[in-house]
Order: sequence, then C-alpha cells, then structure tokens
Amino acid sequence: MSGRRRRGSAPVGVVEPGPAPASPPAPAPSGRDRYFDALRAVALVRVVTYHCFGWAWAGLVFPSMGVMFALAGSLMARSLQRPAFSVIRGRMRRLLVPFWVWGVFVVLAMLIHGWMPDWRIVYWVVPLGDPPGSAWGEQAWEILWYLRCYLWFVLLSPVLLRVFRWTPVPVLLLSLAPVLVVGDDGPLTDFCVFAFCWLLGFAHRDGLLERWRAAPVVVLSVGALAFGCWYAFAHQGVYGTYDLDDVPVAQAFWSAGFVTLLFSVKVWARVDFAGLARYRRLDRVVTVFNARAVTIYLWHEIALILAVPLVDTFWNVPAFERWLPLESQWFLYGVGWLLIAVAVPMWGWVEDIAAKRSPRVLP
Repeated sequence: MSGRRRRGSAPVGVVEPGPAPASPPAPAPSGRDRYFDALRAVALVRVVTYHCFGWAWAGLVFPSMGVMFALAGSLMARSLQRPAFSVIRGRMRRLLVPFWVWGVFVVLAMLIHGWMPDWRIVYWVVPLGDPPGSAWGEQAWEILWYLRCYLWFVLLSPVLLRVFRWTPVPVLLLSLAPVLVVGDDGPLTDFCVFAFCWLLGFAHRDGLLERWRAAPVVVLSVGALAFGCWYAFAHQGVYGTYDLDDVPVAQAFWSAGFVTLLFSVKVWARVDFAGLARYRRLDRVVTVFNARAVTIYLWHEIALILAVPLVDTFWNVPAFERWLPLESQWFLYGVGWLLIAVAVPMWGWVEDIAAKRSPRVLP
C-alpha cells in the first residue's frame, strides 16, 4: 500500500473544567459498532486503490492508516480492562499467525529468486523491525511497516494507556511533537506519526470525546488539517511529492485532524450506522472486510502483482482483446479485487484459528 508507503496522526480539543477520569469507563455495550466497521472497510478499500493507482491525493481524501491505528487504539483500550499480558498475547497471536502463513510464501518465493537473507530474517518471525527482502519481492513485503508499527503500539499500550489517563489532553497534544524532530528514521518515525491516532482511540474508549467542548476540538482539528496540507505542498521540493505517505509531518497532522473530526462527529451526532443492517449485501461486505482485515491487507499486494501477468494472458484471446478494456488500469484494479476475493476464503480461515475460533470459509 511501488515505493515505500507511509502514514499520519491527529489533534484534539480542550477538556471541560473538572478532573480527568483516572480509571477505565464502564464496559461498552456488546455488539459491533457499524460506524467503525464501515470506516475500517473504507480504509482497506482506499489502501488497495492507492496501491493500484498510486494517486498522491488519496491520503488527503481519506488517511486510511491514521483511521486504522485510531480504531485499533480504541479496541486495545477496551481490551486492557483485562490483564495486560493476556491481551498482548492474544493480539500478537491474531497478528502473527496470518503473517507467518503469508510470510512462508513470500520468503520462499524470494529465496527461489536468489535472495540471500541475513540475521534480520528473525523479523520474519516477530516483526519488531522491518523484515528484510529482495528488490524482486519489494512490492509484496513493503507493506509490513504497518504490522511492525502496530506491534510496537500493542506492546507499549499498557504503559501508554497509564500515562494517557494520568493527564489526557497534554499527552494527546504533545504526542504530535516528536514527529517534528525525529526526521525520516523509519520505524521510529512511523511510531511518532501515528501515536496521536492511537491515543485518540484511547480517548474515544474512555468517553473523553463526549466531555470535550466542540469548538476547541473543531478549531484544533482544522488547524492540524491546515498545517498538514500546507506542509505537504510547501515541501514538495524536499520530498518530490505532496503524497502524505512520503511526508511524515504532513501525514501526522493531516491524519490527526481528519481522524479527530471523524471520531468527534460520531459522538456529537450519535452516528452508529445501525441502519446498515437494512442493506444486507452491503452489511455483509462490511462484515467480511472486518473479519478478514489482516488477510485483505497482507494479500492485496500479491493480488495486484498477479493481476498483471493474468491480464497479459488475456491478450492471447482474440475475443478478450477486442471486447475487454485490457489497457485500462481500472480493469487491472477489478482483476485485483477478484483475486483478493479468492484469497479471502482461501486464507481467511487462518484468522479464525489465530483468534481461537472454529475456521470458516467466510465469517
């Protein structure tokens, strides 16, 4: 989601007078939040679309990675009402098992094509650092920065949540500061870029968004959006593009403002997308995207890679050559999604096993 694709972070408002909550809120009602489920599905579609077309403006329209980190932060805060060790172990299992299955194919393919790994191959077991790979397979493995960054947040969440609850607003706002000074340092930069989004997930789970006044939240969010947009376009000479994935500071602030507004609107307008159930097919698609999010993310680049030679073979069929838009990138995009649709039932059951559920072809 080639070049290496990166990410974003977010700001927020001011707390109303009164002490900040020092303990976790009451457990949330059971059941899925379809608003968040829909956001995750849209984020995955945007990731696949971006990796097919490479549109520099895609991150400005919808900063997918910032949204995904914020959603994950909210779920992590909810899970940490249980013992931290069991939560971390469960999160790692649900991430690593699908990663290992996918990694077997990618590593074997690179070895067959002459790749010689070094000691960093241990990151193909636990991706605390960037797993190494060959230039031949880069389009497949370049997406693993997300798994590495997610794993860092999971491991640090018990401490982050404690610090955040000690003084929420200052910690949230100050989380944007490191990205201004760390530079382009790979793993550390990724962590700093999305720290705000992860902490905003904590704020949502603790009910703080309902306590914050709307005016300061909107002002700070719009300010973050404006600064992120300005930074991206003002530094095109440095980065060669305004693509947020390549401009960490712009990604951090744009994602910060965007995600804060998305989450705040949900709270202020009481949006839950419960009516999605009336549209059964669409509701079903959202369900599958959420239950197979790791599968879709891991396999989508391979699907796009395989779509190219598959489309090339269509030129050998006269009817296809005449009637199908084989030269269109949109046709390649459609074939990519067909291959993703094949990968989901083929490998999605691994997510069920990782979650200690009975494996199913489709959820």
